[in-house]
Amino acid sequence: MSRPPSRRATKRAARKERRAARALAASTIMPPEGVPIHLPVAGLGVRTGAQIADVLFTMGVAISFTVFLAATEIASGSTVFAVFMLLFFIARIPYYVFAELAWNGQTLGKKWMKIKVVSHDGGSLSTHALVLRNLMKEAEVFLPGTLLFTLDAANPIAALASLAWIIMALTIPLTNPHRRRLGDIMAGTHVVHLPHPILLKDMASDQPQDVARAVKERFAFLPHQLDHYGAFELQTLEKVLRAEGRARSPAARTRQQETLVAIVDKIRTKISYPDPIPQADAAAFLRAFYVAQRAYLEQRQIFGDRRDDKHHAQDDENTQE
Repeated sequence: MSRPPSRRATKRAARKERRAARALAASTIMPPEGVPIHLPVAGLGVRTGAQIADVLFTMGVAISFTVFLAATEIASGSTVFAVFMLLFFIARIPYYVFAELAWNGQTLGKKWMKIKVVSHDGGSLSTHALVLRNLMKEAEVFLPGTLLFTLDAANPIAALASLAWIIMALTIPLTNPHRRRLGDIMAGTHVVHLPHPILLKDMASDQPQDVARAVKERFAFLPHQLDHYGAFELQTLEKVLRAEGRARSPAARTRQQETLVAIVDKIRTKISYPDPIPQADAAAFLRAFYVAQRAYLEQRQIFGDRRDDKHHAQDDENTQE
């Protein structure tokens, strides 16, 4: 006869479950499509690595201009450092803002570390949020750090105040599960790891050919209706469809059907699908859309047009501009 677990083991298991629940809640966002997406929150280490890469890039730009001004004798030896600090400030402010606006929450450093800024409520990133979080970065780290390097030993109070402010700013991300700094809290954003979107095994191959043909003939999609989503959304839809039918209790099956109907409504609105879809045909519609969307994305990828997610249209417009 097995011995029941001790009180210490029970408490340890309960703590482990609470930590797992907090980790899952911290990485769950709800996009407008209504399907929850679980993305791991970016830790301080990977964010620091991205920040160092961005600082080195903007510092390189500032050094290049400073060397040019010094070589042309526009800046004298006594003002070179002041000119460099001014150029460094001028370079990094627009860089962070415009990079995250153009690349949908990513800078060069974030692209390198495969992380990105997302809205905390799952919505789209606004210009106001990106400007606010990057301006707060100046107040949180860069300006106090500059004061630490420029103050002399004769004024220790100001140096200690700047140091205390930096320590406070760096401590805030450690006190919340989303690792949000002060600028993220004010802007309503946080940083997550960006998953590598891949197309999983084709679900169409799991269906009999006659069933797949009947579904395809019943629900037809035009090319412009398949141009809204990318591989990431297709993978999310596949997970939902694979989970269909696994619910055991009537209440769970009802919730699953309601979820399918909500996804159908979101997709129909997004792609301007004119025909109404009965509730009983929600799963069939989503399967037909999955098959058509997958074939369309694979065809586009053959021609070198890889569409990672639904933001590819915005990225194309920014590239053209």
